[in-house]
Amino acid sequence: MPEFVVFGRDDEELHAAARNAGLALRIDELRRVAAGLGRNPSIVEAHAFAAQWSEHCSYKSSRHHLKRLPTQAPQVILGPGEDAGVLHLGEHDGERYAIVAAHESHNHPSQVVPFEGAATGVGGIVRDVLCMGAQVVAIADALRFGNVDDPDSHQRYVATSVVDGVAAYGNAIGVPNIAGDVYFERGFNENCLVNVIALGIVKEDRIIHSKAPPNSEGWDIVLVGKATDASGFGGAAFASLTLDAADAEANKGAVQVPDPFLKNVIMRATYRVFDYLHERKITAGFKDLGAGGIMGCTAELCAAGGFGAIIDLDDVSTAQENLPPAVIAVGETQERLAWVLPPEATADVLRIYNEEFSLPQIARGACAAVIGAVQKEKRYVLRTGSEIVMDVDIDFLTGQIEDLCHAEHVEASSLPFDKLRVTQVGLNNCSREPLYKQYDAVVRGATVVSRNNDAGVMIVPGTPLGFALAVGGKPEPNAHRALAAAYRAVLEAVCKVVAVGATPIGLTDCLNFGNPRKEHHYSQFVNAIEGLKRAATDLNLPFVSGNVSFYNESAQGEAIPASTIVACVGALTDISKVLAPAFKEAGSTIYGGGVDAIPHILSGANDGSVRACSVTFDGGVVSAATKLAWGARAAGTRIGVRLDDAKPSEEFVFFAFIVEADARFGSSPSVRKIGETTEKPVFSVGNKDTPLDTVLERWSQPLTGVYQ
Repeated sequence: MPEFVVFGRDDEELHAAARNAGLALRIDELRRVAAGLGRNPSIVEAHAFAAQWSEHCSYKSSRHHLKRLPTQAPQVILGPGEDAGVLHLGEHDGERYAIVAAHESHNHPSQVVPFEGAATGVGGIVRDVLCMGAQVVAIADALRFGNVDDPDSHQRYVATSVVDGVAAYGNAIGVPNIAGDVYFERGFNENCLVNVIALGIVKEDRIIHSKAPPNSEGWDIVLVGKATDASGFGGAAFASLTLDAADAEANKGAVQVPDPFLKNVIMRATYRVFDYLHERKITAGFKDLGAGGIMGCTAELCAAGGFGAIIDLDDVSTAQENLPPAVIAVGETQERLAWVLPPEATADVLRIYNEEFSLPQIARGACAAVIGAVQKEKRYVLRTGSEIVMDVDIDFLTGQIEDLCHAEHVEASSLPFDKLRVTQVGLNNCSREPLYKQYDAVVRGATVVSRNNDAGVMIVPGTPLGFALAVGGKPEPNAHRALAAAYRAVLEAVCKVVAVGATPIGLTDCLNFGNPRKEHHYSQFVNAIEGLKRAATDLNLPFVSGNVSFYNESAQGEAIPASTIVACVGALTDISKVLAPAFKEAGSTIYGGGVDAIPHILSGANDGSVRACSVTFDGGVVSAATKLAWGARAAGTRIGVRLDDAKPSEEFVFFAFIVEADARFGSSPSVRKIGETTEKPVFSVGNKDTPLDTVLERWSQPLTGVYQ
């Protein structure tokens, strides 16, 4: 088999050869691969290690720090380690329901090819949730863009095309987008952030794991989905490199091509397979094909179960003839999944995909097909025809490679609020509705609270159970505030969930930073982990899923602002207790409360003393009150606001919540009265009165110039 020569080359020669071959492995890593194999790697093996040992797949610079995060709690069914985390949601009629959560980034692809990059980000996170046996029920997005003032700028193009991509994919697969946020900051001019979250619902006895089951030696490995093509080849390695404008055209080839309409059919066919397996009490393994393609997915599936694998590349359906083995093996074509199935179930599963749901008629070359088998020997083998093009120890390929990067000292303070300033209305403090209306938030008919500036809420059909999803994490331009910003991101996401009356049950995170091999960049990441740990510990909440995105910097070395983005999942045992984000009536008292008021707010939501609630994390109390007045007007009622202080004091803006409630709520020392709702359609702060419609019009305008 053709080999990539390592032995006998000096560092300069090896670097040049790797670049010519498109291998994103460092010199020391190439030598480690060759030493581990005891020979030069084949071309296919070299590309396989480039994918599996990339930062994107291996978490080699972050894994040892991520272990510091709390991941255990009574409600955790499955913490980090598989395709998604699983949390206990509630019980109904003797059935235990779980919520599946996953969180990913698709930053680099979205900067290079914004529409396709963002769309495939949604596609990938949906597959992560699907592969746990869940029905995918919701998505969310957290977006960070550069300066969009110039309508002809690349930054404006990225900001609009990303939203178009998220909308096109999510709407086409019929999954509502119920939560998220967006910020605009010059520091994202050359590296946007596209973080996506997906949720699924599954009964706890129907959870499927992303590993080969016990005693599965000899079982079939079945590839499902789109015909393999050359798109996305080198995607994992590309996501682990600094973007360079000089490589823009070459980078586009590493971005996958989405097909949400095919995905829609694959999802529904897969739900039918879930039913089939459950009815016959068949255990199976299931995983999506993302980074590393066929090789990455099948190697991880089998290694996680303690097995090896042998794959016949000739049995893979391809979109074009004569694709090189490395492209078939490692290319990251979208809309693909892999099953590990007992042979007695294989024919029925193939029939469901290929005949009952007609995949070959939906897209050329799409199908379900057996491409290999699980083997007892812990070797990962790829063959084409009579030639073996890869044969390596599977644990060496998928093992936990580690980079010990250097960090500066940890920040001393974890205070979440330096100053929660009352900011002027602008792109980062306004209604997000011009952006949100691009998305379908109510498809499926289960949305209770559609997307707003706080959280989205959905019901589990056929039950009184509900769940909430919210995102937090304002960018932190101060490099020495990464810890505090991460702490605050947790508080923000948690408080948003509480604001709709849901009890927080779990967290996910995505850590977006610069180059881990630059000490000041890596230090921000390490400090952010500490902030997450402290906040989650203080609130007694576990992390169940997450992602790390490094190398978010330009070729000139300018990194993005430290960006820790956190999502929180909340549970409602009685969906009728949900708090809609709108003032309910004139004459109510408006209270302010900090994080210590969370138990009191949840109690008030349950007993009816709380009527509405919002958070103050963007723009303080005034913005929070504006959001609730906006919601009331959208519901057909114009309710005015009177806030007590003419100029908010420090205590005033330190509130995490404002709450519309009756007199019963005010008995707690964790809250204090700060105003009231009024019949007069006026927004009053101290002695200053402004017509309500003027305030709401001003609130609604900033994003209309960007998102029509």
